Amino acid sequence: MTMQDPMADMLTRIRNAQNAGISEIKMPSAKLKIAVASVLKEEGYIEDFQVKVSDTGMSVLTICLRYYDGKPVIEEIKRVSRPGLRQYRGKDEIPNLKGGLGIYILSTNKGVVSDRVARKNGIGGELICSVF
Repeated sequence: MTMQDPMADMLTRIRNAQNAGISEIKMPSAKLKIAVASVLKEEGYIEDFQVKVSDTGMSVLTICLRYYDGKPVIEEIKRVSRPGLRQYRGKDEIPNLKGGLGIYILSTNKGVVSDRVARKNGIGGELICSVF
């Protein structure tokens, strides 16, 4: 059986690992997952990520999670746009998450970026997930 929403799987793996106190998680790699991990690293929510080819020839994404005083840096990570209901926002309609303390990650025609970068560049797109 194939996975219907790989991005939701990635976010759930991050959420579950942080609840369990695990510092490193591995998952099947994809271009969108790598782009989202890159934005999470730029914004300081994760330590690092790597993409390696396993023995079976599959590409594996490894994410090193960040903790501060024993608590996870990511308090909440949610999927916004999903396969059954896509959420698109124009440049003037991008919402603020909790007064600007959190971020939305958007897929735009200029690549996957945070809401701050999208507002700065004046572009809209699909809201992939919210991170706080």
